[in-house]
Amino acid sequence: MQIPVPDVSSRTLTELISLSGRRAVVTGGARGLGRAIAERLVEAGADVLVADIDAQLATKVAEDLGCRRQGRALAAHLDVTDAGSVVATADLAARELGGLDIWVNNAGIFPAVPALEMPTETWDEVFAVNTRGVFLGSREAARRMREAGRGGVIVNVVSTAGFRGTGPGLAAYVGSKHATRGLTRQLALEFAPFGVRVLGVAPTFVPTEGNLAAAAAAGVPMDAETFKAVMQAGPLGRLGVPDDIARVVLFCASDLSAFMTGSTLLADAGETA
Repeated sequence: MQIPVPDVSSRTLTELISLSGRRAVVTGGARGLGRAIAERLVEAGADVLVADIDAQLATKVAEDLGCRRQGRALAAHLDVTDAGSVVATADLAARELGGLDIWVNNAGIFPAVPALEMPTETWDEVFAVNTRGVFLGSREAARRMREAGRGGVIVNVVSTAGFRGTGPGLAAYVGSKHATRGLTRQLALEFAPFGVRVLGVAPTFVPTEGNLAAAAAAGVPMDAETFKAVMQAGPLGRLGVPDDIARVVLFCASDLSAFMTGSTLLADAGETA
């Protein structure tokens, strides 16, 4: 049975961007891009489950969002590599929020290890979080959206690394993001009959807690020329900030993008052009 996406031509711009009455999950939602995404979704009126491996931080973020924004915010511990944990998070969202309309697969890791020196375990860990986690989250979200019969949106945070190679030591990351971009296209085809749209957003390198921690772990000092080169402004003249990416995710999650599925939108200031 085909559930067509609605024709929203008669709606106002305010109505199109509003997420009032919709329920969302953001994985990796306690920091960086995930937190910025959760903030925008709540501001647009959605009730949001902030799901993160760091349950304590997720709780703090949800409490903060609940005090400052229009929609409700709850927290959950989530390990995206654990199918049981993903199922429990989807069930929690359906139970506590009353349903599930939006799922954002944002959680990701990016250890820098040269390919010739990379342990198999590191490769497997990156794919477990960045690709398997996206599949598990998408599957559980789509199952519940299909059951509800009202469609929904899944947004996968990809990367410009899903379009090209990048810095040395990131073979696992680049591979996982190419896979996630392909998965976005395939799941869009498979979920379309249920009215579930699947879109990707591919950010360039944006300064976040995770990126800075990764640089430190790789032994790159904050004032090193190598680090500065990575952080150079793109063609638009400045570095990106988390909210630059969050606004694109909001577009994907809202009815502004109602006639789109399977695409991955570059949010990179023209870097990949």
